[in-house]
Amino acid sequence: MKESARRQLLICLVGPTAVGKTALSCKLARAFGGEVISCDSRQIYRGMDVGTAKPTAEEKGNVPHHMIDVADPREDYSAARYAAEATQAVERVLARGRLPIVTGGTGLYLRALVTGMYGDAGGGDAPGSGGAARIYWQAYLEMYGEERLLEALRAVDGETAGRLHQRDHVRVVRALEVFTETGVTMAEHLRRSARRPRRFETLTIGLRRDRTRLYERIDARVDEMMSQGFLEEVRRLRDAGVPEDVPAMNAIGYRELGEVLDGQATLTEAVARIKQATRRYAKRQITWFAHQWDAEWLDAGAGNLLTASTEIVEKSILS
Repeated sequence: MKESARRQLLICLVGPTAVGKTALSCKLARAFGGEVISCDSRQIYRGMDVGTAKPTAEEKGNVPHHMIDVADPREDYSAARYAAEATQAVERVLARGRLPIVTGGTGLYLRALVTGMYGDAGGGDAPGSGGAARIYWQAYLEMYGEERLLEALRAVDGETAGRLHQRDHVRVVRALEVFTETGVTMAEHLRRSARRPRRFETLTIGLRRDRTRLYERIDARVDEMMSQGFLEEVRRLRDAGVPEDVPAMNAIGYRELGEVLDGQATLTEAVARIKQATRRYAKRQITWFAHQWDAEWLDAGAGNLLTASTEIVEKSILS
């Protein structure tokens, strides 16, 4: 591929949490003169460092990173905002003649960036937000609780309900709103948006691991987070006045540790629940990327991971 075409290539590195995306993205960036654009719906928030496993200064080395710490945790950040801001970041990287490497596990954000599908749940064909349907489902949540709300979504759109956690109120309500207003499920809206031409020339590399080994890595990561001060981070956010019911604080671990601070659970109980919730999240990510995204899949546990991924990128650049 000629240099002018090369500058339009966008590398997407996807896979479940704890699979090894951060380390590989930095290695690829060093190998190809690239910069990393984070695609993580929680790493966007300032002050949420330990619990979202943000790359440390040591891990990043001299590789520029973008779309980290761009929002206050009190804000209701959306896929639409991510797509707009990440697009600007990608274009700046391309303008410098460098290779943008988008890495993360938030599939909806990645789709919004690549296809221009704006909105947390809809896609270009989905209706606007804030109407009578949203008011109804928000009232339903307040009256019956998050478990019943997710059950309501499962009854009409099991596919979308299967990839959302019941505490993700914003996206559960949005999915119900879309179905109520259009009679078309969120899953179908996503499929329609997937058929649109992509905004960038993309190469997607997906990372997999043996499920048992992945879960072991997840458990070890949670233990490391606790040793790095995850509980203290939650306390600092609360002391700073961040409400417990904002979307940012629905990230795995923050509510569980909040219950510890409130005396509603022991630390041992909370850590076990965080590990279980993270494993379940990883399972949903695996399913989503397998069915929603075309990728060159690699075994993250293989000894030749960097070599294999480098060959894939070189082949795309030079073709």
